[in-house]
Amino acid sequence: MEKGAEVVGRFWNEEEDGYDAVVVGSGYGGSVAACRMSMAGIKVCLVEKGRKWEANDFPTNSLKLMSAVRIENKNLGVSFGPKDALFQVYEQDDSLAAVACGLGGGSLVNAGVMIPTPIRARRNSKWPKEWEKEWDICEASASAMLRIQSVPVKFPIAKTMEEIAGREIEGSFQSSIKLSMNFRHEEQQLDSMKPKQRASCLACGNCLSGCPYNAKNSTDKNYIDLAVQAGCSVKTGCQVLFVVKNTDDIGKEEGTICKKMRRRWLVFFNETGYVPTDFVILSAGVFGTTEILFQSQMRGLKLSDRLGSGFSCNGNNVAYVAGSPAPLSAYGLDSGQFSKIPFQERPGPSISSSYTSSLGFTIQGAVLPKAFPYLLFKGITTYGWPPGYWFLHGLIEKIGQILGLNSSQAMVLNAMGYDESDGKITFEKETNKMCFSPPYDPLLPRKIKAFQKLTMKLGGVLFMSRYRSTSVHLLGGCNASSHPLDGVCNPHGQVFDPQFPISVHPGLYVCDASLIPSSIGVNPCLTIATAAELVSRHLVQDVLKCKTRKGIECLVNTVEQKTILNPHRKLDSSMKPTVVIKETMRGYVGGMPCSVHLKIKMNCLKQNAFNEPCLVKDESYQLLRGKVGGYVVFRSVEKDKLYVMDGDIDLSGVDYRTPYTQYMLYRLILSASSGSRYVLEGRKIMNPYLFAFYAWTESTTMHVTFKKVAKNSMILRGELCISMPELLKSLISLEGNRKGKFICLLLKSLFRTYIRQVPRGYHEDSPLFDLYQRDYPDSTLHNIKTGDGFIISCRQWKCSQNPLVLEEERNRNPVLLLNGHSTESYYLPTEPNDLIRTLLEEGHETWLLQTRLHPSNPSNNFTIEDIGRFDIPAAIDKILELHGPCVKIHLVAHCVGGLAIHIALMGGHVSADHLASLSCTNSSMFFKITVSSRVKMCLPLIPISMLILGKNKILPIFQTLKATPRQQLLRSIAKLIPRYERCTCDECEVFSGIFGNTFWHENVSPSMHHWLNKVSLPRLPMAAFPHLRKICNNGFIVDSNGKNSYLVHPERMALPTLYISGGRSLLVTPQTSFLANKYMMLHQSDFRHERVVVEGFGHSDLLIGEDSYRKVFPPILSHIRLAEDGRKNSEVSTAEDLNCSKEAMDWGDDRYEAGCKGFWTWVSPSVDVWLFLAFSVMLFSVLYKVFFG
Repeated sequence: MEKGAEVVGRFWNEEEDGYDAVVVGSGYGGSVAACRMSMAGIKVCLVEKGRKWEANDFPTNSLKLMSAVRIENKNLGVSFGPKDALFQVYEQDDSLAAVACGLGGGSLVNAGVMIPTPIRARRNSKWPKEWEKEWDICEASASAMLRIQSVPVKFPIAKTMEEIAGREIEGSFQSSIKLSMNFRHEEQQLDSMKPKQRASCLACGNCLSGCPYNAKNSTDKNYIDLAVQAGCSVKTGCQVLFVVKNTDDIGKEEGTICKKMRRRWLVFFNETGYVPTDFVILSAGVFGTTEILFQSQMRGLKLSDRLGSGFSCNGNNVAYVAGSPAPLSAYGLDSGQFSKIPFQERPGPSISSSYTSSLGFTIQGAVLPKAFPYLLFKGITTYGWPPGYWFLHGLIEKIGQILGLNSSQAMVLNAMGYDESDGKITFEKETNKMCFSPPYDPLLPRKIKAFQKLTMKLGGVLFMSRYRSTSVHLLGGCNASSHPLDGVCNPHGQVFDPQFPISVHPGLYVCDASLIPSSIGVNPCLTIATAAELVSRHLVQDVLKCKTRKGIECLVNTVEQKTILNPHRKLDSSMKPTVVIKETMRGYVGGMPCSVHLKIKMNCLKQNAFNEPCLVKDESYQLLRGKVGGYVVFRSVEKDKLYVMDGDIDLSGVDYRTPYTQYMLYRLILSASSGSRYVLEGRKIMNPYLFAFYAWTESTTMHVTFKKVAKNSMILRGELCISMPELLKSLISLEGNRKGKFICLLLKSLFRTYIRQVPRGYHEDSPLFDLYQRDYPDSTLHNIKTGDGFIISCRQWKCSQNPLVLEEERNRNPVLLLNGHSTESYYLPTEPNDLIRTLLEEGHETWLLQTRLHPSNPSNNFTIEDIGRFDIPAAIDKILELHGPCVKIHLVAHCVGGLAIHIALMGGHVSADHLASLSCTNSSMFFKITVSSRVKMCLPLIPISMLILGKNKILPIFQTLKATPRQQLLRSIAKLIPRYERCTCDECEVFSGIFGNTFWHENVSPSMHHWLNKVSLPRLPMAAFPHLRKICNNGFIVDSNGKNSYLVHPERMALPTLYISGGRSLLVTPQTSFLANKYMMLHQSDFRHERVVVEGFGHSDLLIGEDSYRKVFPPILSHIRLAEDGRKNSEVSTAEDLNCSKEAMDWGDDRYEAGCKGFWTWVSPSVDVWLFLAFSVMLFSVLYKVFFG
């Protein structure tokens, strides 16, 4: 079986589009479904947990048998034996259940007894009436495929039972049975599309341990054989854990024909490996199918509350009669005994006769295989009757065999009947283990009494199971029913969807013994196969209809790709997992405790898995990328575990925009039992700041965002950390044949990041490095002479230029924009949605003030106070001159521009009566900077810089501009100053060395970064730095002499205000906006005052970032609109209320202060000071050598 030899240990590559149907399990249910679909031309994959067993593989002695058994003891909480063992034994409380595992399922090791379904079972009220119409036809079809045959002779055990059963079993009669065994030797058929013939039965009696002579018609010899010949792909050694609906749409480019459509389902074999399919047929047996559905339910699949109910053991009980003088010959033979014993005197098949009592049960005598350890049946797992020496019987019998004495005869008694089918299968969420409780068996006393009568007639000792229920005939758990309230599936095997009345999950079927809703009373093999034939008839039609429908849709429909979720990616078969690691992180997300337990398979992730075009493509670190499984515990969101449905990890991620920074990227798609889905994205950010000073914190701390997949859902942010003990556990848990290579690559990447500090990409290499092509609106440049005689400029954009603006919107008040220090924040030609374009679309005439610190009007001697006293009043006067004195101006200012407007207002140089509103980003009358910036301001870096520059206080930034030796020296020193993010652009390095990082590179597009550093800022006026230093050291606006001349005039701030801060501070902390908002509410409570902190933004990226138009501009526009409507604060407080408000404000603290001060809060300020002092010593040494030789 070549196709069946394919191993499911591998994963499906990107070129495969999955299967039309995946059948899970290969017993009497799964083999039928796979065969019928394959012969209909359907692309089928049959998946089996166990291995393929050849005739010579079956155990022939007790030692081999023990290696083919797995026992799960729920009472002791232990499991031992291989997971793919042939025999799977489950022990719980007073119950024992046994099932088979292998290609062919239970047909490999059962007795092959084929008895038609009794009329009594088919008349049960639980039995689906829809089955009756075609039941006999399907039963005949199953009988033909299984090639059932009558037993040709009466073997010793059948003769003995014939003599005693009729008299000892009340109201009994002999049932006609046939076996799925071959008793006739036939020639091999030449037609390849027919099942291959088997060898003839040798009557060895070893059927229950697997036929070693290839005479049993197990399903792998007929149904599966035909399925493989018809093209079915068989995958062995692979256990399905759960199935989920596929939410990933595979799109196509417009104008092309879709080559493949999205499959409905994903069948998972482990936390990360799966195969896509349109139809899933669960045929893993009662326990297997039920467990898969329970696991799927934990991951959001909605299922009936009846799941696990209606469990039946088919009234099954087993006993063992030993020490009988009757000629039973019920021990299996080995090959050396055939020549000594005639065929008719051999043990025969395991079961060759059956007797049914009018009381409602059936008893069969069975042969014990030679491989079974007899002592287990003689007192170890049983108790004896009649009382006496029975507990020594097994030992005495063994001694007799060793001494060569004639041993007594023995046989197995197997009873079946009608139980109440009220057992229950449950699933323990904490342990992920199945539990079961057997049904009530009202016939148990009568069956035991019948066992005792037979034993008395045969002589010997009766060994009965210590368990109340000992069953090998498990039924139910996913009962078929005509109504959703009574079962899990409909009569066609389709799984009900409880969210919708009389609705099913399209493409999800159950086709095995778990469908049978009641006990059968006889061997259920033929009943299960018949039910599978019935289900397959509807299944084949359903699949063919789906294929036809999808074929049409593939040609005429365009499938749009979803952007919210891209959760599922198939693994490339060439990237087999070579390293497996476990990782546990704990922390707080949204202020609530959260823990993440991951199992990561490395070297199995494609390069573009994160779909982020700015990521550097580096194949040399392929082993540091992989897939993630596991679960998340977040009790505040979901009471149960959130399972990872799909996860990606990249431990060596590098962004073109931050080529010195290494990212460890995580993305998890989570599913809850409630059906909700969540996305957890995290990253560990490793910057080469001060070499490896922060390496431990950065490499063990993951910054995460958590979001529910729903419209307008809230995003939770937080941090998760891995502790030292957990990290050691992760290292110890490393598995795979390339562990050493993985560790070496990881250390190599960290060494390159922290020590060598070599970039892994450049901005110019980014695939997004292109300039925005849309024409910028025309503007008018006004040159304005200020009160002190300096010429500044102001650029005007008229709203009438925009034809999309309505006429009534053209009368809105103008907006004046004030830049920060030198850099442009509003006029951004490379960005399609800068603030100027946005304001024009809103209907506002827009003015951009270019003050004396702007590169186009650089001054060699000025202060920030000069801008507030002269430049801003001159610009406002110009606007009033053009529009009249009654117009009011909306003012938007950034950084130093915000300081200047507050100086202008609170210094009395500009009247608040002329302003409609004020919006400031990262500035106010207060100016609270980060610890690192404070240390730099305390050190004499600015005085030294002024000393180096001399009389010319304008520093060339562009490398192409001519610079004096003094200017070149200052630029070189600026490049040496530590900063959090390094850049490959020289201009950016100089600017950030002087100011510190002013924006997070990841927030700025490559084209914006290029324009900012290569076009916008040719030179930097630095004359205002001494005044800026005084403001920074004081924490609020002061005059050029350092005196507090402005905060004492709050009455001059009579206007509505909006203060915006970045939540991920770089220079200015959110305390700036917090104090300003508090100040305004205390002193100008009649006006509306707002404060906004935008997460993820630093300083100037609030205005120049790619997402600024979505996250920063809306509050500004909203504030302007409210001011246009003339709205004030509706709550005017009395004096008493105002006093209470002051007290309440004194109690309040800034909730952003602790978490938004930036990376410098990770170490104490004293450490920062000492580090900067050390750097200062180095700087002075360089200066001494330069100036004094």
